[in-house]
Amino acid sequence: MASSQANLEKMQLRQSYRNLWHTDLPNAIQADFPYCCLSLWCGPCVSYMLRKRALYNDMSRYTCCAGYMPCSGKCGESKCPEFCLATEVFLCFGNSVASTRFLLQDEFNIQTTKCDNCIIGFMFCLQQVACIFSIVAAIVGSEELSEASQILSCLSDMVYCSVCACMQTQHKVEMDKRDGKFGPQPMQVPPMQQMSRIDQPVPPPAGYAPQPAYGQ
Repeated sequence: MASSQANLEKMQLRQSYRNLWHTDLPNAIQADFPYCCLSLWCGPCVSYMLRKRALYNDMSRYTCCAGYMPCSGKCGESKCPEFCLATEVFLCFGNSVASTRFLLQDEFNIQTTKCDNCIIGFMFCLQQVACIFSIVAAIVGSEELSEASQILSCLSDMVYCSVCACMQTQHKVEMDKRDGKFGPQPMQVPPMQQMSRIDQPVPPPAGYAPQPAYGQ
């Protein structure tokens, strides 16, 4: 219980992040349309490449789900990180995308905008509504409810795939910025302790200029 409370407090501290994504979710398609299409049709492969790139291609840094899940560090990642990452992106695709997102946010002190939060929240709510409709339709046995649940499930799947594709494009663009594709100086690989996640309340602002407080 004490550990959970400590983790919750550290997550709340991350609400003070001030850096912004180079592109937000609604503009991710415009930022890199070909990559967004690739993320849509081959999401797990893109997730694999992005996680490896987020770790600066150093798989000795890899931990399952970037250290955010209870299984992290308990899956034998150190023995075969490439295989464990491949298993993660195919069996836990949603967690793999979210973990890479948290990894970048913690490393570069990036906040998620209200618009992005609304999009992500809508995706989750739609999935829950579709699940509830499916359960009710199965219990009641109504053809109308069954058709409605199928439509909602199809819609929620479309939204889920689209949002994940935009997220991964957003991550790719952010790492393009990190690696100097939008400027003259690419970033160097940070020390190992800077890659820590849940036990690091406020990460260093590596690669980003200090941001003034809001209202100044």
